[in-house]
Amino acid sequence: QLQLVESGGGLVQPGGSLRLSCGSSGNLDSYTIAWFRQAPGKGRERVSCVSRGDVSTHYADSVKGRFTISKDNAKNTVYLQMNSLEPEDTAVYYCAAVRSIFYCSQIKINEYTVWGQGTQVTVSS
Repeated sequence: QLQLVESGGGLVQPGGSLRLSCGSSGNLDSYTIAWFRQAPGKGRERVSCVSRGDVSTHYADSVKGRFTISKDNAKNTVYLQMNSLEPEDTAVYYCAAVRSIFYCSQIKINEYTVWGQGTQVTVSS
């Protein structure tokens, strides 16, 4: 069973940057990977994803131009580079994986089968 572990969260001032990492216990080549976030009192939303085989990526409108998802297959790790952070980005960030042939933008949250434990990101002055 694949396991995912997020790291890299923390406290950052508005306008700052963080890079989140999602390390896995196995090869990610056949998986679609997504980053989700959940703010207090809100539902979990997809922030970004990368399709199986790295054929496509997708970003939520709220983070386009500020966040970048990348994948290092040799290290079995997916990254989320977050720049120009805003207080509204404050949330627990999760990575998730699913074996799927579809583009990641077409995959619903309840279809993801493997989840990490989450990492807290707080944007505040």
